[in-house]
Amino acid sequence: MKQPRLKLAINIAVIICSLLVISQKSAVHYKTSMFENLMIDSFAPMQRSIFYFKGKINSFFRHYALNINASKKNLLLGNKIKKLENKIFKYEELARENNRLKELLKFGEEIKRDRVLAQIVSWDASSDFIVLRVNKGSKDGINLFSPVVTAKGLVGHVTRITKHFSEVYSILNPGNKVDAIVQRTRSHGIVNGSPRAKGKCIMRYVTRTEPVILNDLVLTSGLGNIYPKGLKIGTISKIEKESFGTIQDIEITPSVKFGRLEEIIILSSKNIQNSQKEWDELELFDGKK
Repeated sequence: MKQPRLKLAINIAVIICSLLVISQKSAVHYKTSMFENLMIDSFAPMQRSIFYFKGKINSFFRHYALNINASKKNLLLGNKIKKLENKIFKYEELARENNRLKELLKFGEEIKRDRVLAQIVSWDASSDFIVLRVNKGSKDGINLFSPVVTAKGLVGHVTRITKHFSEVYSILNPGNKVDAIVQRTRSHGIVNGSPRAKGKCIMRYVTRTEPVILNDLVLTSGLGNIYPKGLKIGTISKIEKESFGTIQDIEITPSVKFGRLEEIIILSSKNIQNSQKEWDELELFDGKK
């Protein structure tokens, strides 16, 4: 029993001595030499500067990389915004076009003729809106002398047809004659384009005694088979009474804004022979006058 206890006491003593030696060694501080002090004092500022600039360079490149990434993201976002703006613009244009088409389709429901919706594809070279071309032709059921209208009023009539396109003489054409009536006074006359005032029409053969005034509304009379009765032509904007004779010339501002015209309705005329007959009679009447 005594021997094991002795061994245990010896082991404990050895361990304590070892710990004391280790603690003494760790507590030893070596004194630096003069040369070491000189080297430390000389290189420490340089090392500090190197670490400082290294940190700045690292920071610069980190920020540069971040800016590059941000610029790329901004560019991508800018492109997405432009695409979205273009889509919104297209949707707005479609909405405006749908509103115009709805207005057109509502117009003329009481007129017992086939209605064909068409778009203008070109104007005459003179840009006076005398002749226009639309994207519907004989395959769409269009016939010669078919009236052309919008919700605002009368545009003209079809004068030439191909399979896919039609040409229209507008009411601004001096050669286009429309039998018309003043709504308020029921005064009759013939309306055609004015060679003197661009964008205007002239109503002729109205007698001096007819009490027409400015802003009176002029409509189609419905005589014959070319234009249905009651289509708006325009309003009286000028009256010229000759110092002699029995008639007065009346200037009309069309109801249709030809410079803004995009879509039209063609009222398909199936009775071409009667339409041709009425046109010939208007030509004869105009020649006699």
